[in-house]
Parts: sequence; C-alpha cells; structure tokens
Amino acid sequence: MSNNAPTVVGAKHWTVGRISRITVMVIIAAAFILPIIGFIAMAFRSQEGVLAGTDGFLGLGGISWDNVVFSWSQINGFGPGDGGLFTRWVGNSLVVAVIGGVLALVAALPAGYALSRLRFRGRKVMLFATLLAMVMPNTVLVIPLFLEVNAIGAVGQLWPVAVIMGFFPFGTYLVYIHFMTTMPQELVEAARIDGLSEIATFFYVALPISKQVIALVAFFSFVANWTNFFLPLALLTSNQENKTISIGIQELIGASPLFNATVAAGLDVKLYMPQLALATFLSMIPLLVVFLTAQRFLIRGQTVGAVKG
Repeated sequence: MSNNAPTVVGAKHWTVGRISRITVMVIIAAAFILPIIGFIAMAFRSQEGVLAGTDGFLGLGGISWDNVVFSWSQINGFGPGDGGLFTRWVGNSLVVAVIGGVLALVAALPAGYALSRLRFRGRKVMLFATLLAMVMPNTVLVIPLFLEVNAIGAVGQLWPVAVIMGFFPFGTYLVYIHFMTTMPQELVEAARIDGLSEIATFFYVALPISKQVIALVAFFSFVANWTNFFLPLALLTSNQENKTISIGIQELIGASPLFNATVAAGLDVKLYMPQLALATFLSMIPLLVVFLTAQRFLIRGQTVGAVKG
C-alpha cells in the first residue's frame, strides 16, 4: 500500500461504540430493504402461494418466471376489448414526463440565468414568486388549473397536462443557485467586453458549463412528472385511455377483488396481490432507468451551490 493512501479513521479498531453504530445501521437498513425485497418477491409469486403462506421467508421460496408470465397476461388483459390499458398508461406517462421535462429545461435554464446574472426591474419580485410557487402544495393549484383547462375544453387530453408539468419552479431555483455560485461575474463581464450579447453569452458561455445542472433539472422534473398524482387525477379521469400510470395503478387497485369485490365481480380479469405488485414494480422501472442514467451527474451535482467557484 502506498504511504500516500488515505487512512480511514477507526477502521482498525472494533470498539464497543463502533460495533453499536454498525449494529444500529444494519437494523435500520434491514427495516427498509426487507420490505422492498418482499414486495418485489410478491410480483414473482402465485396468489395460491400468497394465500397459503408457504413460500418461506419473504415469500422467496415461491418465486418463478411462470408466475410473472401469468400475472403479466392478467395485467395486459385489463381493460375493454383485448385490454392493453396498462401499456397505454405507461406510454402516456412517458409522453407527459418527457415533454414536461423538456419544457421545464427550456423555461428554467434562461429564467435561472436571468435571475442570477442580469439586473432588471422586478427581479426580486420574480425570485420571490419562484420561491413561493416552489413551496406551494400541488393540491392548492389543482382546482384553478382544472378550471382553466376546462374553460378551453381540454379536460381528458394529454397535452394540457404535459404543458402544465413544464412549469417547474424548483428547476428555475436550482439553475439560479448554480449560476450564482459556479459562474464568476468576471466571466460574464469578459463576454460582454468581447462584444457578446446577453443571449449569446447565455448560449456560448453559460450553457457549456451547465451540464450537471441540466441533468439535475431533467432528472428531478422527470421524477416529479412521473409521480404526479393530483393533476392527472383532476384532468384525465374522464378519459380512461388517456390516464397516466400514477392514477392507472389506483384503478387497478380499485378493480381488484381484494379491495372492491362489487366492481371486480363484473370484470373478466381478476387482479390479486401478485398482479398488483408486478404492475407497481413495472411502473417504477422507467424511474430506475432514469436514475441509473443520471447517477453520475446526480453525485457530482449534489454539491451545487455548496462551494463558490
């Protein structure tokens, strides 16, 4: 080992305090991880095994690929005619999450740059309004937004939801913090002396050094759009085919004999715990893919605003 290798403090000393800390951390980690393992295992089990309770620890003894194939056939068969509502809901969520994320980037990047590096009348008021909108609960905005969308006759359509999801004040504030702390004012002044306009400075100087904050805004916006529940519930409930997966999962649960025997009695497809667990697990896969893709930028960008460059 090199003499310059960093030394981990306390790594060679198993004291009572260290063992106690590790034990507590292991217990807390197990409290979070074991339910997740049990939930994922549920998606691979059969309803008969769940009812019998004979699949061993966390149900791991009853997992099989055949169970997944059967559960998927049930989920995919849900809906009128030949079914297929689940895949349509996932596609709708992808559409509104991606379009909303792109609109959020288009709006947040120039807005955050202007608030941080330009001086104009009303700047502080706009910054205060951004902060106020950022902390305002979504439930407060749902009814006014519904009335506005209803006024133009677009309730039940996807495009108003995607456009509204492009309103992402947290992204604007994140960009504002990024430019305030990582872009020296001298760099902006040098660009102006070289004859660049404010727009050219934004595109040729600011954007090239903003890859991390772009990834952060895109990631947080996608996650917020994908998991948004109240807005699609208010605007899309009237059109079953245009629902997103967040409210589609609720419909699957409501159609299960476990939760609503009256509704389920009239359906050809019966959804039980393994099918509901599989549907929920599949709905999380896009989030996992986006998280793993953006992980490198998330780790680097977690200190945005912590150190002034």
